[in-house]
Amino acid sequence: MNPAELNYQPVSTFESTDREFSKTEKFIMEKGKSYRQFLAGVVVNIASLALGTTLGWTSPVFPKINYSNDTAVPDTPLEGLPTADELSWIGSLAALGALIAPFIAGPLADKIGRKWTLLSSTGFFAISWILLVTTNNIPQMYVARLFQGFGVGFVMTVQTMYIGEISSDQFRGALGSFMQLFIVTGILYVYAMGPFVSYVQLQWICLIPPLAFAAGFFFMPETPYYYTGKGDKTNAVKSLQFLRGKSAEGVQEEALKIQEAVEEAMKNKGTIKDLVGNKGNLKALIICAGLISFQQLSGINVVLFYSQIIFAKTGSSLEPAIATIIVGIVQVIASGLTPLVVDRLGRKIILLVSGAGMAVCHALLGLYFFLDYQKSDVVPSIGWLPILSVIGFVSVYCIGFGPLPWAVLGEMFPANVKSIASSIVASTCWVLGFLVTKYFSAMDEALGSHWAFWIFGIFCCGAFAFTFTIVMETKGLSLQEIQNRLNGRTATDF
Repeated sequence: MNPAELNYQPVSTFESTDREFSKTEKFIMEKGKSYRQFLAGVVVNIASLALGTTLGWTSPVFPKINYSNDTAVPDTPLEGLPTADELSWIGSLAALGALIAPFIAGPLADKIGRKWTLLSSTGFFAISWILLVTTNNIPQMYVARLFQGFGVGFVMTVQTMYIGEISSDQFRGALGSFMQLFIVTGILYVYAMGPFVSYVQLQWICLIPPLAFAAGFFFMPETPYYYTGKGDKTNAVKSLQFLRGKSAEGVQEEALKIQEAVEEAMKNKGTIKDLVGNKGNLKALIICAGLISFQQLSGINVVLFYSQIIFAKTGSSLEPAIATIIVGIVQVIASGLTPLVVDRLGRKIILLVSGAGMAVCHALLGLYFFLDYQKSDVVPSIGWLPILSVIGFVSVYCIGFGPLPWAVLGEMFPANVKSIASSIVASTCWVLGFLVTKYFSAMDEALGSHWAFWIFGIFCCGAFAFTFTIVMETKGLSLQEIQNRLNGRTATDF
């Protein structure tokens, strides 16, 4: 039978119709078009690309504004050299802004929707780049970095909610992994452009991704969970139709499940008490906050923010800018692997491999700087070791602890506490991100680079132990099945 001959009549509610469908017709309806949710996942993650440019921005910009005294024509908008403390604030203020933003973005996502909250992040990014184009002083640069942080916080808080709510159970892991892939693509974007264009040109180049996101995401749907929570069943069905590529009748079963899940969650309006007082929610919070904490304590922001400086300190014959670009390329390749394997191998095994791999790489990086500190004769012959260690570190990070904590966050909480939980977890991320970034240089100076990286390696060992003992596997589970396991319920309990 030709699908065009089925002549489906759209419905505006979740109630089933009287029309009886043959097995052939049901098969055709249920097949759908899976590429639709991948399209929405790609477009929403252009915001992650914009986010990535803010994370990688300091690496090519710091050498420009912190130029050496013998530089013939310094490429800086500032009137003088920034101090080490000013550089640390420039590097860390984005994390501080990202810490504050989730407490606004989470409630806003419930009030005006996931879509419009994400679109509002464009304003923060655009303002920040305009401020950086026009600045000639450090305070204005501080304000710009704070605005960038607000944009980062909005994206990281709400995008996980959006992805978790538009994805089918089959593809949720892969779609949740897209965030890291696009973040590192944004980092590579600024790594590759920054060293070869002027300071002002770089700011205009960085303005392109947020504008592209706004132009594309405007045409994407709001999530069916949000519409259902607002009692708008008609638009919830339309959203599902777009995302699944099915007729209205073809999405009725999923729409009913969403309605049941939302109604169950909304019986008690989510509060902090509901989050920490419920056994399943508390366990989910411990898992998500723990994974995010170890993500930041792995030292990733130090590697991203100071990569050119790290490579310059090694004295390698490879140009620091080129080494940084190589690291960016490796990040993109490694992040591209996760969506392909996460729903086959599972979240837990990948996180375990990632944690162990990061610990080994930090141990080797610390060993190089220890030998350099000891003025060992072997140092000139192992100039390749720090580059190999950093490449290895970002590879295993981007496969596991980069994307998967956010993917897990998007699937762990029921609707009534999801925004509160997302805000808390995202803020935990950026509290630690700010502290690590702000005080790395002080720790590096006080203890030496070798101990700084060894401490990160110890935290990576902790990440492995935490994942092994606490984290539960969610591969192939529906959102309701995840809640059942968190709360210790089995199929026989229903």
